[in-house]
Amino acid sequence: MTNLISGMKQRAKEGVEEFDKEKMESRGVKSWRNFTRQATKRICNFLVILFLMLSIYILSNIKAHYCQAANGKLRAPLKLEQASAEVKQLTEESRSNSTDDLYAEDEDAEEDSAFYSHKPICRESNKRSDTCDARGDLRVQVSSNTIFVSSAQQEWKIKPYARKGDVGALSHVSEWSLKPFGSSTNNQQIPNCTVKQTVPAVIFSVNGYTGNIFHDFTDVLIPLFISSHQFHGQVQFLVTDVKQWWLNKYKLILKHLSSYEIINLQSDGREIIRCFPRVIIGLQFHKELGIDSAKSPTGYSIVDFKVLLRKAYGLERADTMSSVFQGSVRKPRLLIISRKRSRSFVNEKGIVEMAMSLGFDVRVAESDLSTDLSKFGRLVNSADVLVGVHGAGLTNMLFLPAGAVVIQVVPFGGPEWLARETFRKPINDLELKYLEYRIELEESSLIDQYPRDHPVLKDPDSVTKLGWNAFREVYLDKQNVRPHLGRLKETFLQALKLLPKSSTSAI
Repeated sequence: MTNLISGMKQRAKEGVEEFDKEKMESRGVKSWRNFTRQATKRICNFLVILFLMLSIYILSNIKAHYCQAANGKLRAPLKLEQASAEVKQLTEESRSNSTDDLYAEDEDAEEDSAFYSHKPICRESNKRSDTCDARGDLRVQVSSNTIFVSSAQQEWKIKPYARKGDVGALSHVSEWSLKPFGSSTNNQQIPNCTVKQTVPAVIFSVNGYTGNIFHDFTDVLIPLFISSHQFHGQVQFLVTDVKQWWLNKYKLILKHLSSYEIINLQSDGREIIRCFPRVIIGLQFHKELGIDSAKSPTGYSIVDFKVLLRKAYGLERADTMSSVFQGSVRKPRLLIISRKRSRSFVNEKGIVEMAMSLGFDVRVAESDLSTDLSKFGRLVNSADVLVGVHGAGLTNMLFLPAGAVVIQVVPFGGPEWLARETFRKPINDLELKYLEYRIELEESSLIDQYPRDHPVLKDPDSVTKLGWNAFREVYLDKQNVRPHLGRLKETFLQALKLLPKSSTSAI
């Protein structure tokens, strides 16, 4: 009996194990079927994603090969809905040996769109300058001051000088027109090219207020840098309203911006038609003696412009820690910008002696139209402190090394706003330090020219309300200054404290 019971238990156990095995095998088959379906879906999804990634990669490579900018950067990524149309455009450009690889990185989506349709972009929103940037088939006819644009939709007129709204300045600047091919307002036949160039062109005027170093830099040279630095020398300058002496004065700067000989448009014959793939007419203005890097084509700043000045004029010092006398300790150098006609220092000799008593190596210099800018730039670059009465001469602070101190002497009469806008605001961007000395009534020569109760002395605001000409005539053109040496000494001592220790170690 015991054996029978044991046998039945063993058979039952074997039956259960067989049933469990069959159950597990059944589950395994079902599980395998489910796994196969899921794996198939995953593989399909992976292949779709892989295909999309490869497509994007191929399109990106095509764009990188054909649409690279002159500075080596690519334009903004393609939008999906533009991809097929732009690939077609790229193919056509490749077949026609397009020169689009000379173009700099586009500033925004509007310009990127205009690049492909070759429509001119004319901007009138800037408070100081109008600019047009046209691309495509462009023909410059000097005899009529006209640029013919192949696919333009309307006509534009522009005076290429960065003093928009200033009637006095623009009255001496030539007006140019951008006209579309086949324009109803243009009855003449579109002229054929006589000179073809593959690089972009920039058209600008050197008239207006040029001849004053402040206006030379803030109206022309810095805006020209903003507009042309993106091309790394591969750009042709077309100059209108030419002053040959002006071109000679700034030739070293111009040569560092363009690798091509400057074309004087007024010397072109009537039959010459110059053709370019791109023309920028009018220069971008951002701010006085400054550059807004967020608005510049490739993000450069006024510091980059200072680097160009150092290269152009062989300036030795990038910052005040660099001594012009290698391996030696020197006194900090103070440079006084002297003036002769107005706003001059009546007690200049006393200022020099006082500064020397503080341990400064003092230099006095004046800049005018005949000044050799190479020599003067090197002198300014050797200075640690620059001091001068408000005026164009302070523009030379562009040549100062980083960390130097600028002391602006503000004349009596309330021109603080002018001093602030022209020379105070650019200081930080120029990597300089700033101090200000304001002339009081007793320090002004105006006290010898007017009675004590005259509005010029008692109420400068009433004179300012008469307009710019009245203000300039009195407070800028008729005034000389005699700073109190005790007060000025305190300002010079502050300047010493602002300098790096190595610049003052000899004191």
